[in-house]
Amino acid sequence: MKKQFAGFQTRCVHSGEQLDKEGGIHIPLYNHSTFGFSTTSELLDVVEGRKQGNLYTRYGLNPTIRAVENKLASLEDAESAYVFSSGMAAETAVFMTYCAPGDKIICIGDVYGGTYELLSVNLKKFHIETTFLLGDELHMLDQVSDDKTRIVFLETPSNPNIEIFDIEEIAVFCKKRDILFVVDNTFASPVNQQPLQLGADLVVHSTTKYLGGHSDLTGGAVIGQSSMIEPLGIWRKNLGQIMAPEVAFLLARSLRTLAVRVKSQNQSAMKIAEFLQKHKKIEKVNYPGLSDFKGYNTAKKQMTGFGGMLSFEYKGTAKATSDMVDRLRLFSIAASLGGVESLVTQPITTTHHGMLPEERKRRGIVDNLVRLSIGLEDAEDLISDLDNASNIPSY
Repeated sequence: MKKQFAGFQTRCVHSGEQLDKEGGIHIPLYNHSTFGFSTTSELLDVVEGRKQGNLYTRYGLNPTIRAVENKLASLEDAESAYVFSSGMAAETAVFMTYCAPGDKIICIGDVYGGTYELLSVNLKKFHIETTFLLGDELHMLDQVSDDKTRIVFLETPSNPNIEIFDIEEIAVFCKKRDILFVVDNTFASPVNQQPLQLGADLVVHSTTKYLGGHSDLTGGAVIGQSSMIEPLGIWRKNLGQIMAPEVAFLLARSLRTLAVRVKSQNQSAMKIAEFLQKHKKIEKVNYPGLSDFKGYNTAKKQMTGFGGMLSFEYKGTAKATSDMVDRLRLFSIAASLGGVESLVTQPITTTHHGMLPEERKRRGIVDNLVRLSIGLEDAEDLISDLDNASNIPSY
């Protein structure tokens, strides 16, 4: 969709919206499974693509779904977007659309545990192989790619060690070799980072996280040029991966406040990262806004905000770390992120629990690693909570 408005916050509120026939100021919820036509010729115009219209919700031909897709495309400065039932559904559609048996994917750095399982287990059954490069193995990218490499995939910032990768640099590599470059922008959100403007071909989101922002919906999205989005449609349609209209309606509501939520979370996360960096019970803090963080210079170059996600290593065993987590009062122990409430998790117990211990160790996902998703509470209250929970002898 062509960008209608210059200001990002204006687009959050107005893109994809229009007065409905009753005068409602937002697209209403059309929870219909199917839509009717007055004549067969009108039906065929939509079925055969001569006119845009509403037909059947599983196909995505539903006005509530189309409205939120237009809003998402606008926020990433893209032509088109497709929404899905989950972030994993969105990723799966990309991999199945652009890879065939015998093809290869390169996955760079940390990724969500479910993504790792999809790439390392599920896609193998279709003879699609994935090469996993650690963040410090980026120099091997040319070495491991060949004429069967179809996709380079990464998260930046990554889950859970908040790795930062130079999108522009990797995009140049991929374009020279005609490899599709896919960036998971979930942790940053389009408020803080615009991968398509930096050279990525497709952006994926778990809309469950910052885009939804209230821990009350599950969804995913793929965003990019129309010519690259449209081939995903047959997979979404036939695997039944469409986002429900009720969820699309909730997502559109959430996107109207995206900018103000994320900017507030950026500010609080920065204060908390600075506090933790000085705390005697914390060994290491992973946050791109800290000047001594490995990815700081790259983050400063390609991000307009450093995000609401951070992780740290507590001085203690896995048990001491979980005891510290259990003492927190304002942070809920939960696996998700990006909501208005602050969440905490040990990746070894949730997001990366299913990963083999030796693989976690290889990736630096240590037993005493704690991931925080900073919400909209006062930063000073969150800092006090972390301080009180941490000031207990380790063991």
